[in-house]
Order: sequence, then structure tokens, then C-alpha cells
Amino acid sequence: MSDFSIKSISPELNIVKYNELAILEVNHPKAKAKIALQGAQLLSWQPYNATQDVLWLSDIEPFKIGTAIRGGVPICYPWFGNVKTPAHGTARISEWSLVEHSYSEDYIRLVFALENDAKIEMMLGESCTLNFTHLGADPAQLALHTYFNIGDINKLEVEGLPTSCFDKLTNQQVDVPSPRIIQENVDCIYAAQAVNFIQDFANQRTIKVEHINATETVLWNPWHKPTGGMSENAYQKMVCVETARLNTLLQQNDTMSVKISL
Repeated sequence: MSDFSIKSISPELNIVKYNELAILEVNHPKAKAKIALQGAQLLSWQPYNATQDVLWLSDIEPFKIGTAIRGGVPICYPWFGNVKTPAHGTARISEWSLVEHSYSEDYIRLVFALENDAKIEMMLGESCTLNFTHLGADPAQLALHTYFNIGDINKLEVEGLPTSCFDKLTNQQVDVPSPRIIQENVDCIYAAQAVNFIQDFANQRTIKVEHINATETVLWNPWHKPTGGMSENAYQKMVCVETARLNTLLQQNDTMSVKISL
């Protein structure tokens, strides 16, 4: 992976090249972060009081134009899953534009736009908030497909999930324990709750995930199933807790947000 500067926007913001992709690197007293302009995809967020990144990024990510990035917070829009091609929509492989940026003592604010279709505002500091706005006239699905960096999948609990979910592996509604531990391939859609807590016991930390104007939460870990863009044992270090609007579509000017904090 090559890494060289192509543009300095300010002392806090620099665009660098990772292989084929432009990455915006953020350095603020409260947090460090990285965002790919392809997909307006937050790849890394590490608040100043954290010893490691809160987000997971594949260690074999090639950073290629037109290839979805495995990790961070992919924006699955305007559809989710394999209902059309490409899977999870066009937004995550499209080039977004940085249209606004501002700074305060507590955070850096960035706004990215995808033509006239959508925009996403990022507030990056001790907490991380992503505010997505659907601007298009046609109703759309959305998932902020967050990959969380964890110490050990065998030492993990996800709290605040309901005791029933739609299992995408069997295509049926099933009863499940809560809190949820992961010991196999999991791909479940839950009715969204306001808050989930990821108990990352191996790293001795709790990650708080707040879902705002969401209708579903998706829990995903591929376990041993071979997965594109991931090394064989990568599943041990990540879990996806996704903020979504799947059945209740976004209408024009609707918003959905996720806020992450430690």
C-alpha cells in the first residue's frame, strides 16, 4: 500500500493516496480518523483517550477503485443486500465530495455529498456521529454497516438487542438470547432499539452504539465462512452492528444517524 500526500486542506486535514484511493486523514486533539472519498467511508476513528481504533479495517484491503472497502462504516445505499447489482448499492463504490468542513475544540465536522442524491455529516471527536440525509426523490434503503474492532469474538457480548430476529441464513424469524454472544456465522436483522452496548471484554472496553431514526439493527459476523476481502481469521477481531432502514424506506430529506462512544 502506497501512502503519499496529494493535497493539504488544513493542518488538521490532509488527503493521501492509499494505492488507488484518496483518503482524508484527520488529526484533531480529540481524535484521529480516516475517510475514503470513495463511498465517503469512515475507515478509522480513534478518540484521544482510546488505546486502539474503535473501527475494524481488513488487513488485506487493496484500496482499489470500484472495489468496495471491507471495514470501517460502508454506506449501503440506495439498497441493501443482493436485491440489485452491485450488492449493497452504488454509494459505497462512488466518489463523494467533501463540501463542508469546520473545527471546534471538541470535534471536527465534515460533510460529504453524493451529487444530488445524499449527504453525510461526520462529527469526529471524543464521540463519533454520522448523520445521513437522503436527498433523492425515490424512496431508498440505507444501512451504516459499521465494523467494530474487538479483541476476541469469543469474549464479546452485544447488549440491548431483542430476543427475536430474522435470521438471514435460514430466512425465518427465530428466538435468540439477549445479550447475544457469537459462536458461529451470524447474520440477523433485529427491530432497532435506541442503544446497543458492545462488551469487548478482551480489550476491557464498552462501545456504546446509538441508533437514531433507524428501524432495524443488523448483527453480522461471518465466522469461518470464506468472505471476500477478509483474511481467514479476521472474523475473530470484528463484529458488525449496523444501523439500518430496510423495511421503512427513507423518503426525500429523511435522515438516519449513528452515534458511537466509549
